[in-house]
Amino acid sequence: MSDALEKAEAAAREAAVDTAAVQIALAAVELAKAAQAQAQAAPAQHQCEHHHKPRRSTGEWLGIGGAACVGGVGIAIGFMAIAVCGISVAILALVLRSIWTDVQKGRR
Repeated sequence: MSDALEKAEAAAREAAVDTAAVQIALAAVELAKAAQAQAQAAPAQHQCEHHHKPRRSTGEWLGIGGAACVGGVGIAIGFMAIAVCGISVAILALVLRSIWTDVQKGRR
């Protein structure tokens, strides 16, 4: 009978060890599930709170570039007009000065 008792005792120890191993394995599975759930929830928590403007399309950039070119040409024409006016004023001043000196000398 002691042989049967020893066998029963060994079987009970083995069952206790197996139960602990199963419990550890189940705990590891639960930890893995929790880690996966936390990893899936993490990107939602890291979203920024400010609003991003939509990026400009190619057409918008072409429009901006075209407007800049037309504006640059307009500014260049404006400066040319100012230069022509300046030259005209300078010529007028020289002519009036010449007339004034002629009037002062008595030559009409």
